[in-house]
Amino acid sequence: MIGELILVILILVGVIGRSPILATAACLLLAVKLVHLERYLPAIERRGLELGLLFLTLSVLVPFAAGRIQLKDFTAMLTSWPGILALTGGALATFINSKGLDLLKNDPQIVVGLVLGSIIGIVFLRGIPVGPLMAAGITVILYKLFKMIGGSL
Repeated sequence: MIGELILVILILVGVIGRSPILATAACLLLAVKLVHLERYLPAIERRGLELGLLFLTLSVLVPFAAGRIQLKDFTAMLTSWPGILALTGGALATFINSKGLDLLKNDPQIVVGLVLGSIIGIVFLRGIPVGPLMAAGITVILYKLFKMIGGSL
């Protein structure tokens, strides 16, 4: 019962906060619960991130498939500051994601904070949830900064 109530609250937060992704996700999960398909929740939890990343990657790769990115775009990318910075940003993001994955493996209960933080970011900062790995990776960075400054956790 508490799970359904939380999902309804998330639907309302999504609608009020104008976050259709949050509202839709909560609606779909509520429907799964109300239709008594809870047996699929572990599969959704286990494979949902992979499917989301698959569709995100597909949408990013469409310009390649559509032929809108040419060989000259690659050379421009490798010889310009924005291109070099984009390469660096991509490499750093994947490194940070790997640290986030380590954190999630070693401290799985941190997911509660990541989810609540993501909801706050979606609703109040107009953010877009792209996955818990980056959020966990940023958490690792913040944790290390906090420890370096002298905090203890």
